[in-house]
Amino acid sequence: MVVIDTHLARWASNGGVTFHNQGGPYGRTNGAKRIVCVDVTGLPLCVRVVPASTSEASAVELILDDLARTSADLRLELVLVDRGTAQSAAQRLSARFGCEVRRVGWDEPPRNEHGAKVFRPIRHAWRVEVAHGHLVRRRRLARCFENTVVSATGWLHVASITEVLRALC
Repeated sequence: MVVIDTHLARWASNGGVTFHNQGGPYGRTNGAKRIVCVDVTGLPLCVRVVPASTSEASAVELILDDLARTSADLRLELVLVDRGTAQSAAQRLSARFGCEVRRVGWDEPPRNEHGAKVFRPIRHAWRVEVAHGHLVRRRRLARCFENTVVSATGWLHVASITEVLRALC
Protein backbone atom coordinates (compact mmCIF):
# COMPACT_ATOMS: atom_id res chain seq x y z
CA MET A 1 0.00 0.00 0.00
CA VAL A 2 1.15 3.53 -0.77
CA VAL A 3 -0.35 6.93 -0.05
CA ILE A 4 -0.04 9.75 -2.60
CA ASP A 5 -0.70 13.40 -1.89
CA THR A 6 0.24 16.78 -3.31
CA HIS A 7 1.36 19.95 -1.61
CA LEU A 8 1.34 23.41 -3.17
CA ALA A 9 4.56 25.33 -2.57
CA ARG A 10 3.93 28.99 -3.16
CA TRP A 11 6.32 31.07 -5.17
CA ALA A 12 9.04 32.96 -3.31
CA SER A 13 9.65 36.61 -4.08
CA ASN A 14 12.82 35.81 -6.00
CA GLY A 15 11.42 32.77 -7.79
CA GLY A 16 11.67 32.52 -11.53
CA VAL A 17 8.97 32.63 -14.14
CA THR A 18 9.83 29.35 -15.88
CA PHE A 19 6.99 27.33 -14.38
CA HIS A 20 5.66 29.46 -11.53
CA ASN A 21 3.06 31.37 -13.51
CA GLN A 22 1.25 28.19 -14.57
CA GLY A 23 -0.63 27.58 -11.33
CA GLY A 24 -4.15 27.68 -10.06
CA PRO A 25 -7.37 28.62 -11.76
CA TYR A 26 -6.70 31.25 -14.42
CA GLY A 27 -3.02 31.36 -13.39
CA ARG A 28 -3.68 33.07 -10.05
CA THR A 29 -1.55 30.79 -7.87
CA ASN A 30 2.16 31.07 -8.46
CA GLY A 31 4.15 28.08 -7.32
CA ALA A 32 4.81 24.42 -7.80
CA LYS A 33 2.98 21.29 -6.79
CA ARG A 34 5.06 18.70 -4.93
CA ILE A 35 3.83 15.13 -5.23
CA VAL A 36 4.93 12.65 -2.58
CA CYS A 37 4.28 8.91 -2.49
CA VAL A 38 4.97 7.21 0.84
CA ASP A 39 4.78 3.62 2.01
CA VAL A 40 2.90 2.43 5.11
CA THR A 41 5.77 3.49 7.36
CA GLY A 42 5.76 7.04 6.01
CA LEU A 43 9.05 6.85 4.10
CA PRO A 44 9.06 8.57 0.71
CA LEU A 45 9.16 6.12 -2.20
CA CYS A 46 8.78 8.56 -5.04
CA VAL A 47 8.67 12.36 -5.32
CA ARG A 48 8.10 14.76 -8.18
CA VAL A 49 7.55 18.48 -8.77
CA VAL A 50 5.12 19.76 -11.40
CA PRO A 51 3.58 23.15 -12.19
CA ALA A 52 0.83 24.16 -9.78
CA SER A 53 -1.80 23.93 -12.52
CA THR A 54 -1.44 20.13 -12.76
CA SER A 55 -4.60 18.33 -11.66
CA GLU A 56 -4.61 15.83 -8.80
CA ALA A 57 -5.46 12.92 -11.13
CA SER A 58 -2.59 13.81 -13.48
CA ALA A 59 -0.22 14.08 -10.51
CA VAL A 60 -1.22 10.62 -9.24
CA GLU A 61 -0.79 9.21 -12.75
CA LEU A 62 2.71 10.70 -13.04
CA ILE A 63 3.79 9.18 -9.73
CA LEU A 64 2.33 5.78 -10.62
CA ASP A 65 4.22 5.97 -13.95
CA ASP A 66 7.42 6.66 -12.01
CA LEU A 67 6.76 3.69 -9.72
CA ALA A 68 6.07 1.44 -12.75
CA ARG A 69 9.28 2.62 -14.47
CA THR A 70 11.37 1.55 -11.48
CA SER A 71 9.40 -1.72 -11.00
CA ALA A 72 8.42 -0.59 -7.52
CA ASP A 73 4.79 -1.33 -8.35
CA LEU A 74 5.19 -5.11 -8.71
CA ARG A 75 3.79 -5.83 -5.23
CA LEU A 76 1.53 -2.78 -5.11
CA GLU A 77 -2.09 -3.63 -4.37
CA LEU A 78 -3.60 -0.44 -2.92
CA VAL A 79 -3.04 3.26 -3.59
CA LEU A 80 -4.72 5.80 -1.32
CA VAL A 81 -5.41 9.27 -2.75
CA ASP A 82 -7.33 12.22 -1.36
CA ARG A 83 -10.68 13.58 -2.51
CA GLY A 84 -8.98 15.85 -5.04
CA THR A 85 -8.90 12.87 -7.40
CA ALA A 86 -12.30 12.22 -8.94
CA GLN A 87 -13.90 8.79 -8.58
CA SER A 88 -13.87 8.30 -12.37
CA ALA A 89 -10.14 9.11 -12.48
CA ALA A 90 -9.48 6.66 -9.63
CA GLN A 91 -11.29 3.90 -11.54
CA ARG A 92 -9.37 4.71 -14.74
CA LEU A 93 -6.04 4.61 -12.87
CA SER A 94 -7.01 1.32 -11.19
CA ALA A 95 -7.63 -0.28 -14.57
CA ARG A 96 -4.45 1.13 -16.11
CA PHE A 97 -2.02 0.17 -13.34
CA GLY A 98 -3.63 -3.06 -12.12
CA CYS A 99 -4.06 -2.02 -8.48
CA GLU A 100 -6.88 -0.52 -6.48
CA VAL A 101 -6.82 3.29 -6.34
CA ARG A 102 -9.03 4.31 -3.41
CA ARG A 103 -10.13 7.81 -2.49
CA VAL A 104 -10.01 8.55 1.23
CA GLY A 105 -11.25 11.50 3.23
CA TRP A 106 -14.32 12.84 4.88
CA ASP A 107 -17.38 13.49 2.73
CA GLU A 108 -18.35 16.13 5.24
CA PRO A 109 -15.98 17.70 7.79
CA PRO A 110 -16.37 16.24 11.31
CA ARG A 111 -17.99 18.56 13.85
CA ASN A 112 -17.99 18.73 17.63
CA GLU A 113 -21.04 19.02 19.93
CA HIS A 114 -21.22 22.77 19.27
CA GLY A 115 -21.28 22.31 15.50
CA ALA A 116 -17.76 23.66 14.93
CA LYS A 117 -15.45 21.86 12.51
CA VAL A 118 -12.80 19.74 14.22
CA PHE A 119 -9.66 18.11 12.93
CA ARG A 120 -9.70 14.36 12.81
CA PRO A 121 -6.91 12.52 10.98
CA ILE A 122 -7.80 10.17 8.16
CA ARG A 123 -6.52 6.66 8.73
CA HIS A 124 -3.24 6.01 6.86
CA ALA A 125 -3.49 9.33 4.97
CA TRP A 126 -1.85 11.25 7.80
CA ARG A 127 1.43 9.47 7.03
CA VAL A 128 1.88 11.43 3.80
CA GLU A 129 1.00 14.67 5.57
CA VAL A 130 3.74 13.96 8.12
CA ALA A 131 6.14 13.27 5.24
CA HIS A 132 5.26 16.64 3.69
CA GLY A 133 5.93 18.27 7.06
CA HIS A 134 9.35 16.63 7.36
CA LEU A 135 10.30 17.63 3.82
CA VAL A 136 9.23 21.26 4.28
CA ARG A 137 11.49 21.57 7.32
CA ARG A 138 14.35 21.83 4.85
CA ARG A 139 14.92 25.54 4.44
CA ARG A 140 15.27 25.27 0.68
CA LEU A 141 11.81 23.70 0.45
CA ALA A 142 9.99 26.19 2.70
CA ARG A 143 8.83 28.01 -0.44
CA CYS A 144 9.38 27.45 -4.12
CA PHE A 145 12.71 29.16 -4.83
CA GLU A 146 13.64 27.25 -7.96
CA ASN A 147 13.34 28.46 -11.55
CA THR A 148 12.89 25.09 -13.23
CA VAL A 149 11.04 21.87 -12.56
CA VAL A 150 14.29 19.89 -12.79
CA SER A 151 15.98 21.99 -10.11
CA ALA A 152 12.96 21.85 -7.80
CA THR A 153 12.70 18.08 -8.26
CA GLY A 154 16.40 17.67 -7.49
CA TRP A 155 16.10 19.47 -4.16
CA LEU A 156 13.02 17.42 -3.31
CA HIS A 157 14.98 14.22 -4.07
CA VAL A 158 17.81 15.36 -1.80
CA ALA A 159 15.35 16.05 1.03
CA SER A 160 13.67 12.65 0.52
CA ILE A 161 17.00 10.83 0.64
CA THR A 162 17.92 12.59 3.88
CA GLU A 163 14.55 11.58 5.37
CA VAL A 164 15.14 7.94 4.49
CA LEU A 165 18.67 8.07 5.91
CA ARG A 166 17.40 9.77 9.08
CA ALA A 167 14.87 6.99 9.55
CA LEU A 168 17.48 4.29 9.02
CA CYS A 169 19.96 5.74 11.52
